[in-house]
Amino acid sequence: MSLDVAIIGAGFAGIGAAIRLKEQGVANFALFERDTRVGGTWRDNTYPGAACDIPSRLYSYSFAPNPRWSRTYSGSAEILGYIDEMVESAGLAPRIRFDHTVTGLVYDQAEGEWTVELQGREPVRARTVIVASGPLANPSLPDIDGVDVFEGKKIHSARWDHDYDFSGKKVAVIGTGASAVQIVPKLVETAESVKVFQRTPGWVLPRVNGRTSDWTKRLYAKSPVAEKAVRGAWFWGHESVALGVVWDSPFTRVVEALSKANLRRQVKDPWLRRQLTPDFSAGCKRLLMTSNYYPALQADNCKLVTWPIARLSARGIRTVEGIEHQFDAIVFATGFEVSKAGTPFPISGIDGRDLASEWSKGAYAYRSVAVSGYPNLFFTFGPNSGPGHSSALVYMEAQIDYITGAITKLLRFGWTALDVRPDAQARYNDDMQRRLQSTTWNSGCQSWYLTEDGFNATMFPGFATQYVNQLKTLDLADYKITATQLNGAPVLTA
Repeated sequence: MSLDVAIIGAGFAGIGAAIRLKEQGVANFALFERDTRVGGTWRDNTYPGAACDIPSRLYSYSFAPNPRWSRTYSGSAEILGYIDEMVESAGLAPRIRFDHTVTGLVYDQAEGEWTVELQGREPVRARTVIVASGPLANPSLPDIDGVDVFEGKKIHSARWDHDYDFSGKKVAVIGTGASAVQIVPKLVETAESVKVFQRTPGWVLPRVNGRTSDWTKRLYAKSPVAEKAVRGAWFWGHESVALGVVWDSPFTRVVEALSKANLRRQVKDPWLRRQLTPDFSAGCKRLLMTSNYYPALQADNCKLVTWPIARLSARGIRTVEGIEHQFDAIVFATGFEVSKAGTPFPISGIDGRDLASEWSKGAYAYRSVAVSGYPNLFFTFGPNSGPGHSSALVYMEAQIDYITGAITKLLRFGWTALDVRPDAQARYNDDMQRRLQSTTWNSGCQSWYLTEDGFNATMFPGFATQYVNQLKTLDLADYKITATQLNGAPVLTA
């Protein structure tokens, strides 16, 4: 028997989609998770200091509020606990198939179904598929010679070894992004010495992470309206930040001035301040939210290294000026293999077309959730759905509601296929790329948002409000709908 919906991934997106499907009366679905537990990014990222840089009230679903957040910004363990609570309260555990690694998707045009290919298991058929595997799933090691040569301990931030004891160890940290600025302060507390290898500095703003009082928790539990109001305040506060980080504007100079004031306040040495001052517009790369990173860099056992890395050696890291820095361990805080081009696994659509080939020069989609030629297939956090200023879950919730609404209609009316029209997709993406040209992300700096040739397949060029509004309505005029007549023959109905 075919599934009505196959959901790939049991992280935030997959769990959210499953909850919304159940709420709309869709029962014949399953989640395919390659790991042995739910959680996605927050299951994998358990490094010391791991936390979200978006306030918890906003980094959660509006349809699954949590009045018990312990702090303004929650740590990874608490976020993972929130995901577990959603699974339990929605009764999703029986629907999750753990240790099921999806290796491919193949569309059967005659039947209007997808074949979900699984590693070491029999394939599964499904009328619709939601790819909710997420962009931050596979760790990325830097393209540096000698990565395999180093004989000490190598740890990636997303695959942390909690059994390794850093006490008395000489440690290198490669990377100065969002993970690194959380890891470094913790390592400085335990390691004998820490050297941080920086390629480019980032714009840093302080993060005030206050505890939530018991009185406040009780208020939110008794008055959902109060919690909704606070969430709304955080939302509109972050929307205002878009004026300074999405577009290069006078507000961008305000963000930079605040960041420079924070740098002057926390770092007294002029040379170190110079090394930590970016030469690109705020917002071009992800803003870093931390109050602990600059003090950690100035600790007696910590040093910032700005010479480029030439290669790794058996005993450490060689920089271009000829010095070999020797270490017991190297921590790679170097992010993830974000799919700006290609697909996480082979996806074959109508007439055998291959999505990885079509995305080879940069991914694209209609409103980031659907691709022409691949009917009944939907993406969460798809192309051009990245926020530069707000919560990813705000965008993800809009995608989930759009996708589950489309699937509900398809199932209710018995449509065989719901496929985006190529002209509608082309219009949408032409508009995306035109608008992206005026954003900070396309202003000249190198970042993981862009492909090697500068194509931005990652970010949405606007306010979160704009993104959410475009997904409130399923515009069927932008789709080709194939239904089935009584004699079983497919017929194009729209």
